[in-house]
Amino acid sequence: MDINNSVALVTGANRGLGRAFAQRLLERGAHKVYATARRPETVDLPGVEVLPLDITDPASVRAAAEAAPDVTLLVNNAGISTGTDLVTGSLDTVRHELETNMFGHLGMIREFAPALAGNGGGAVVNVLSAMSWFGGAGANSYHLTKAAAWAMTNGVRLELAGQGTLVTAVHLGLADTDMAAGWSVDKIAPSDLADAALDGVEAGSAEVLADQWSRDIKSRLPLTPEEFNAAMDRALTALMAA
Repeated sequence: MDINNSVALVTGANRGLGRAFAQRLLERGAHKVYATARRPETVDLPGVEVLPLDITDPASVRAAAEAAPDVTLLVNNAGISTGTDLVTGSLDTVRHELETNMFGHLGMIREFAPALAGNGGGAVVNVLSAMSWFGGAGANSYHLTKAAAWAMTNGVRLELAGQGTLVTAVHLGLADTDMAAGWSVDKIAPSDLADAALDGVEAGSAEVLADQWSRDIKSRLPLTPEEFNAAMDRALTALMAA
């Protein structure tokens, strides 16, 4: 798929990775970029077409699909991190995080799949995380949602292959956004993450490992749980000491 002259829709485009996606799409020659947000007045990027969208509200998702029938590239970026644990945290909060990070993306795909098919197949980008593969105290709800989103992405890739729609999973460690503001470690620039993802789409890639952190963690998946956890402890200790 060629980004040039594509018609893209980006969720959560008012800040962080979503804004970077929208900006790089414009700079790389997209014909039109729909920039969506729950509060559309917070989208401040010139040159985009702003749409209101709450990905957890089926009516809002349906309205966005009706307003943007020409989409050829869907970028599922919107998400939340609540800092909730699974056993002791609020179950309602866990459900809300799952509704946003997995079901929200799935709902977008279900609504936009017919338009993508009608417009030649197109592509879907799901912004996931290296935490698709590991958890930790204070982040296990997020881990659950990203693991579920990874599985969902792998499933819809198979289901949409027949209509010619590419589904690309994008994994990263930490990006330099508000969500990671409390971490004093190396972070990928949002524009670099967006470029890596869009390069992957143009190459027809099913998966993009956008930084060394995500590549290292993915490489450890063949380990036993004990070996994996020990390796993660060493990696996190080294990261915090850097």
